[in-house]
Amino acid sequence: MSAQIEEATAGGPASRTGKGTAPPPPRRGPGRLAQGTPYLLILPAAAVTVLLLGWTLLKNGLLSFQNLGPRQLIQHLTEWTGTDNYAEQLGSSEFWGVTGRSVVFTLANVVLIMALGCFIGLLLARLGTALRLLLSLGLVLAWAMPVVAATTVFQWLFDQRFGVVNYVLDALGWHSMAGYSWTSGQFSTFFVITVLIVWQSVPFVAINLYAATTTIPKELYEAASLDGAGSWKQFTSVTFPFLKPFFLATTFLEVIWIFKSFTQVFAINEGGPDRLTETLPVYAFQEGFGSQHFGMGAAVSILTIVILLALTAYYLRLVLKQEEDEL
Repeated sequence: MSAQIEEATAGGPASRTGKGTAPPPPRRGPGRLAQGTPYLLILPAAAVTVLLLGWTLLKNGLLSFQNLGPRQLIQHLTEWTGTDNYAEQLGSSEFWGVTGRSVVFTLANVVLIMALGCFIGLLLARLGTALRLLLSLGLVLAWAMPVVAATTVFQWLFDQRFGVVNYVLDALGWHSMAGYSWTSGQFSTFFVITVLIVWQSVPFVAINLYAATTTIPKELYEAASLDGAGSWKQFTSVTFPFLKPFFLATTFLEVIWIFKSFTQVFAINEGGPDRLTETLPVYAFQEGFGSQHFGMGAAVSILTIVILLALTAYYLRLVLKQEEDEL
């Protein structure tokens, strides 16, 4: 009897054979090496980015605290001025005038780019295969054209004597436009620059919007059609809410690209006439290389970066707020 009790308490014959129902040992999580693999993979790209951008930004920041001109360059002098360059710019009405002009210029371009880009993107979604392919090819070619080449083409188009634009307007009855100089006034120069930038930027928004619309379930549009929603109502009730993250990200990218655009503004008229079309990047170049005061130009460029960082912080705040609302 005692042997049977001992056998029962020990788990019976199964315990003697080692085939009991003991729980399996706990599984170990991934090792430290596996957890650190993603960071090791991005380390080369991060190192190159820090080397190429971080070092340049550091040198530019140090230069902004110096008085560096032709004399200092020739004599290899380093004259530290502290925050004098920043104080002079922040106390200058010219700097704030250029800043306000840059903000208005960026706002106007971004509104036009997003409106036209969304319209063309939605048009791509409704066209047939052949027309969609043809329009997409034209957008890609416009987008792929180098900035300097595109700027040169627009200089020819709006040329005072031989420009196609003046010729067409004259032929249509606007005879006063024959021989009109588009770069002689502030608003006309900004008009040419805006047309150029919008023409270059719309393809990015249109193609990406079309690609994003392909991810929207067709059942949502069918339900909206059954409810009697037209094209505009479908856009506001289906497309826009579904693609709101896309609109936020694209608008943010366009704000950065337009705000820091230099080539188009400088190549059209070098910020003229009378420096009335200078934006902050062109203003920084003119203060640095034009006036041979490189420390001052570096200070303006750092202030431009600070403004862009403020815009980035505002964008990230919007994104985080949107994620909190969705949760």
